[in-house]
Amino acid sequence: MGSNLGDRTANCMLAVSMLSAFARVTAVSSVYETEPVGPKDQPDFINCAACIETDIPPEGLLAELRSIEDALGRVRSGRWRERSIDLDIVFYDGLIMNTDALTIPHPRAHLRRFVLEPLAEISPGLVHPVLGVTVSGLLGMLKGGERVVKTAPPSVLFPQKPTGY
Repeated sequence: MGSNLGDRTANCMLAVSMLSAFARVTAVSSVYETEPVGPKDQPDFINCAACIETDIPPEGLLAELRSIEDALGRVRSGRWRERSIDLDIVFYDGLIMNTDALTIPHPRAHLRRFVLEPLAEISPGLVHPVLGVTVSGLLGMLKGGERVVKTAPPSVLFPQKPTGY
């Protein structure tokens, strides 16, 4: 998840809390400040990752995530533009799918340090189902990339200890 408008950390904290309404949050990463991908004429992002358990199928989960985005004031102003919150499904239980609405695994996750850094913190051994490489392995293969700086521990986003820790 990410945010670069308003109180960025609070937006992510609220999103994690709202996830708890329909899923069990088992892990939350630290908070990372990252430079935007795409247009640079926008504020830096706060990014983090959460691992959840849910019985909701992928399309239903996407709808729930969009509802959270809407509730937190997300305005869809264009690709790679500023936003109050952005929630993506990066992986879903080893599933590979590609529909008009949803691609899993996320098609660019393996190329983005701001995704892999927090994800490697909470699930380093998770294997990308298409590439067959762990998240920590993918992170190690990145050459340079955007600035990603850890700014706060997981407890900032999820004061209760997630059940996976």
